[in-house]
Amino acid sequence: MQILLTTLNSKYIHVNLAIRILYTLNKETHSNLYLKEFTIKEDKQSVIEYCSNYSIVAFSCYIWNITHTLEVCKGIKQRNANVKIMLGGPEVSYEWREIIALPYVDYIVVGEGEIPFSNFLNNLNNTSTLNNIAYKENNEIKFSAKSESFDVSTLHSFNPYLFDNYTELTNRVCYIETSRGCPYKCEFCLASLDNKVRYLPIETIKQQLLFLMQNGRVIKFLDRTFNIKKTFTLDIFEFILANYKPNNVFQFEITADILHPDIIQFINEKVPKGLFRFEIGVQTVNQKANLEVSRKQNFEKTKNIVLQLKDKVEMHLDLIVGLPLDYFNDIKHSIEAVFKIEPPELQLGFLKFLKGTTMRDKAQHGYVFDPNPPYQIIKSNYLNEYELCEIVTLENVLEIYWNGKKTIYLLKHINIHYSIFDFLLGLGKYFEKTKSYTDYILSDVYTIAANFITTEYKANKIMYELLAIDYYLHFKVKPKNLILNDIEKKEKFEIINELKLNHHKFRFIILSISFDFNMFINEQKIKEGNYIIIFQYDGISKAQIVNCIEKNLKCIA
Repeated sequence: MQILLTTLNSKYIHVNLAIRILYTLNKETHSNLYLKEFTIKEDKQSVIEYCSNYSIVAFSCYIWNITHTLEVCKGIKQRNANVKIMLGGPEVSYEWREIIALPYVDYIVVGEGEIPFSNFLNNLNNTSTLNNIAYKENNEIKFSAKSESFDVSTLHSFNPYLFDNYTELTNRVCYIETSRGCPYKCEFCLASLDNKVRYLPIETIKQQLLFLMQNGRVIKFLDRTFNIKKTFTLDIFEFILANYKPNNVFQFEITADILHPDIIQFINEKVPKGLFRFEIGVQTVNQKANLEVSRKQNFEKTKNIVLQLKDKVEMHLDLIVGLPLDYFNDIKHSIEAVFKIEPPELQLGFLKFLKGTTMRDKAQHGYVFDPNPPYQIIKSNYLNEYELCEIVTLENVLEIYWNGKKTIYLLKHINIHYSIFDFLLGLGKYFEKTKSYTDYILSDVYTIAANFITTEYKANKIMYELLAIDYYLHFKVKPKNLILNDIEKKEKFEIINELKLNHHKFRFIILSISFDFNMFINEQKIKEGNYIIIFQYDGISKAQIVNCIEKNLKCIA
C-alpha cells in the first residue's frame, strides 16, 4: 500500500511546509510514504494520472487550491475507484461535513495534522478508533473529536526539508515556522482561533534556519506575529546576521505598533539594507472598524515605526476592504493615510469570510459574500456593489503603477499635491475604457497614463515629465522614445562630450524638463526652470540618472 502526501501550490516557487512536516515525521517508520507537489496551473489530467497509482492520496487544502483539488480528487476516483482520498488543512478543518459527504472524499483530517495523520498510518485497518479524522462508513459520516495540540517543543533536531533536492531550494520560497498560534483575536483571521503561542526548540529553529540559509535564498517566517518576544526576535536576528549568505532575503510578518525600541535600534545599526522584508497588516485606520472585529492597533505608532525603518527594511503593508463600520470614505482615508508612508508595496485585500472565523456570523452588518472560495465580500451595510467595484478598479491600477514599480515618481508627486485615491480611481476607470487588465503591453501602461493626465489634469507639465522619467528609468537598454523625446543628436553629443560621459560603454537618453529633479527627490519640492536630465543604460541593470543640470551645463547635483 503506497501513500502519497501532496498539494497543489499556487506557483512553483512556493513550497508546502505542512506536507513536509508530516512526511519527515513519518517516513522513517513508514517506507511506503511518498511526497510530491504540483501547482494549480498544471494539467489536471497529468496530476490525476500520477496520483491514481497510489493506494491513498492525502491533499493539503487551502482557499487558493480547494476548487482545483476537489476536481483532481473526482478525476482520481473516476480513473481508479480503489484509491482512497484524504484531505487536510485549514480549508477543510471547519464546516467539513459538506465535503466529506462528496463521493470522492474518504477521509478529512480536522485541525492540526501531526497526531491524527500519524495515528492513521499506524491504524490503517482500524480507522474507527481514530480521533479528529472524519470518514464514512456505510454512507454514514463518522467523527470523534478530541481537543489536543501537537507539542512542537518535542521537535528536536528536526528538519522538514531533509528529503528535498537541496539544489532546487534556491529558486523557491522556503518557509519556516518558529511558533504556532497568535495572541490576537482578529475575527477575520484563522490564526485567532489558536491563542496559545507555542514555540519550537530554539536550537531546532536555528538548525533549520542555518540549513535554509546555506541552501535556499528567500526564507519566509510563517509566524503570525514574529516580534511578540523581544529577546527571541533579537536572538534570531543576531543568528541571521552571523550566518546569512549574500543572496539571502528574510521575510517576517510583524505587528509594527508593538515593535520594541531595542529591535528598531538593532535593525538600524546592524542589519544591511534589503536583507529583511516586513509584512505589516494595517487593515484599516478606522478604529471603530478595528474594535468591531476585536482588533487592536495604533496607526500613529505603526506609521512611526515604518518611517524609522523604511530606509533599511523593505515594507509590505496590507489593508482590508470591507470590514464592518468601514464606509467608502473611511477606506479612502485609510488608503491615503497609508500611502503617505510610501510603502514599497501596498496590498489591498478584500474581506474574505473564511470557514471557522467569526466573521461568518456577523449577520448584523448585512454581509453578502461569495459562497465559493475565496468567500470574498459582495456587499454589506457599509459598501454596495458599485463602491466595491470602484475599489477593485483602484486596486488593479495600484498593482500596475505602484506595486509594479512603473510610475513611482509620478505617484510620489500625486501623493504630495493631489488625492492619490482620486487619481488612481480615475486612472483605473480610464484604463478600463482603453485596455483589459489581462491584455496590455508595457507601452500601454505609460501611454494610458499620459492620455489620462492630458484629459483630466490639463496636460500638467510636471506630471507629464515625471511620467516620462518613470518610463525611461524602467529599462535596462535604451528604449524607444515615448511621452518625451530624446533631445536632438547634435546637442546631445555636445553635452556628452562636455560632461565626459563614456559613450563607448553606455547609451544615454537626455530629456529637457522644466523642474529641478534633484530638489524633487531630496526635498519633495518643485523648483521650476530649464533643466536637462540624463539617463544611462548599461544593458544589465535598470537605467540610472547620472545627472540633472541646468541648460547652461552648470551642475546642481
